[in-house]
Amino acid sequence: MSSRRFMINSRVIRDGYASFDGDIFNHMIRVLRLGPGDEVRLIDEIGLESVGTINQVGKEWVAIKISSTYSTVQSDRISPRITICQALPKGDKIDLILQKGTELGAYDFWLFGGRRSVVKIRDDQLCNKLERWNRITAEASRQSGRSNVPQVTWIPSAVEVVNNSHHDLRLIFWEEERQLGLKQTLTTDDKPLTTIITIGPEGGFDPLEVRHFSQHGFKSVTLGPRILRTETASIAILAIMQYTWGEMD
Repeated sequence: MSSRRFMINSRVIRDGYASFDGDIFNHMIRVLRLGPGDEVRLIDEIGLESVGTINQVGKEWVAIKISSTYSTVQSDRISPRITICQALPKGDKIDLILQKGTELGAYDFWLFGGRRSVVKIRDDQLCNKLERWNRITAEASRQSGRSNVPQVTWIPSAVEVVNNSHHDLRLIFWEEERQLGLKQTLTTDDKPLTTIITIGPEGGFDPLEVRHFSQHGFKSVTLGPRILRTETASIAILAIMQYTWGEMD
């Protein structure tokens, strides 16, 4: 049987050992029923893979002895780094966006409060929200065999998005755009090293947001005559980009 892979934080490895409690312990020991002597592979947030064997199992923790560590980052760098910049949608739609975006190779996720976003994040909710969102990308990375975990970052508004974006190619997908299509953009521009794709919430972008993005180097593009749901848009766009740039043959 091949070694099981787990997404971890690099800080858990010290002096040749890694130890876990919580979700990783539960999945490793109680769900998969691994035990002493079983080999596992631990992938951290920067793409380092550590191979080790389960050394000790406690009541609520497990210790793993590391035998080797190497970098696997190159395998995830076939295509440009794509940032999904998503205005926060309603309900659990963001879970689907994070999960499928991770499977399709998104480099990271910027979630922001759009002017038309119905859901608002209070300061006292943010820590738990980010922990949950990053747990979703970690699990999706493990399931899809990725060697790194996309980080989820919260940005309060479109203004802060613009101030923090230094990507080579910056796109805002707007249903009112009538001239520039995604296909034209991807086939006429040089292949960038970094890309950010910005998607509005259920009600779309406010015109003030579109103007602000456009004034700061974001190209307004369209996917065609159909208006996609916000949770569909990022999945469709990411798949198209990965196919065009060579990660999905």
